[in-house]
Amino acid sequence: MAHTRSTPASARPDSSPPPTADTMSRYTRPVPADARLDPRSRRARTEPMAVAPLGSGRYAVATEHGSYLVDVPEHRCTCPDHAFRGKRCKHRRRVAIEITEGAVPPPGHVAAGCAVCGTTTFVHRDAPRPHLCDRHALSRGDLATDRETGATVLVVGVSLRRADEVRIESHDCTVAEYETNRGYPPEDPVVTAVFPGGAEFDDGTTPDSLRVYSFPMSRLRRLDAGQT
Repeated sequence: MAHTRSTPASARPDSSPPPTADTMSRYTRPVPADARLDPRSRRARTEPMAVAPLGSGRYAVATEHGSYLVDVPEHRCTCPDHAFRGKRCKHRRRVAIEITEGAVPPPGHVAAGCAVCGTTTFVHRDAPRPHLCDRHALSRGDLATDRETGATVLVVGVSLRRADEVRIESHDCTVAEYETNRGYPPEDPVVTAVFPGGAEFDDGTTPDSLRVYSFPMSRLRRLDAGQT
């Protein structure tokens, strides 16, 4: 499962056009400065700039004075400060800040929508689908809570297929059509899970711990360390 990262609302997917000086105010966000920073680092944090990923580790940076191209893998910028003085300019520094703070994807990553909730996430460009945000990402071996019963389940598989594509043969319906799954999106990826031995439902009944059950992914909530 590829790691995903939540994206602020101001982030721009790779498919968006580069920002211009006329539109940059829509994407520029205030960045706090530290009085102890050197002048270039301080300008990188305080001056209005808009950063847009172009792919292959390159980013367009629009400022009040012009637009420049930053190449992160090559440590280059097309601005005069870097081209003629050889300095690590404010544009390269601003790109580094935006990457660190999760505003734009790092090199080798692209913006993608979470398959469950649609939240924009950053994933490696070769990551297999489904793409999932941190809130919904589940991997084999994770413990999760079944939202319908409150029971704890152990994830044994994450499918690339949708809940309305996977059939439950014993009930002659799809996972999405199953009675207790109808409130969840039919396009959810399917997760298979088992009930750990000794688990009980709220009514005191004990599930078959060896049977594998199929769930729409958003029906399960991952249990993080310390929640079990």
